[in-house]
Amino acid sequence: MTIELDGEPFKVLNFSIMKQARGAAKTTIKFKNLVRGTTIENTYRSGEKFQTAMIEKSDHQYTYADGETFFFMNSETFDEVPVSSKVVDDKVQWLLEGMVVKLVFFKDKPIELVVPSTGVYEITETEPNAKGNTASGHTKPATLNSGATITVPGYLNQGETIKVDTDKGAFMERVQ
Repeated sequence: MTIELDGEPFKVLNFSIMKQARGAAKTTIKFKNLVRGTTIENTYRSGEKFQTAMIEKSDHQYTYADGETFFFMNSETFDEVPVSSKVVDDKVQWLLEGMVVKLVFFKDKPIELVVPSTGVYEITETEPNAKGNTASGHTKPATLNSGATITVPGYLNQGETIKVDTDKGAFMERVQ
């Protein structure tokens, strides 16, 4: 859920309700400011109301980066949208040219980039497979074509294609 506080959008991360014997219930809510990236925690009395933030999500295709700015093309209108590296944040490690992502807008300004929860990537650099070391569950670091470095099983080699959980940054399976 996304609400608006002091003119800025906040995402509710978690909340807890404390009911007291005679008094009104109090709710403690932890928010993340979607513009600044900061988190706050506030306590509210029962019955307080919040305004829902008017955010929009739309599909955009990643086209290229120029310095600190990343450019995405709206999949419906074909408009080019510049997005700062502050918004892209650590998701840059999963971006591939042509990838379709979701951009979240607040008052026509991009505030968040959402990459697909899984992606298919090629291993561009990793240690060679150690022969005979298949039963021990050996793992090794691997660099992907997006620039991300993850831990993969020891049997994988450079040039192989794998499926990755982008939320956790973890290997899922080999893709044939």
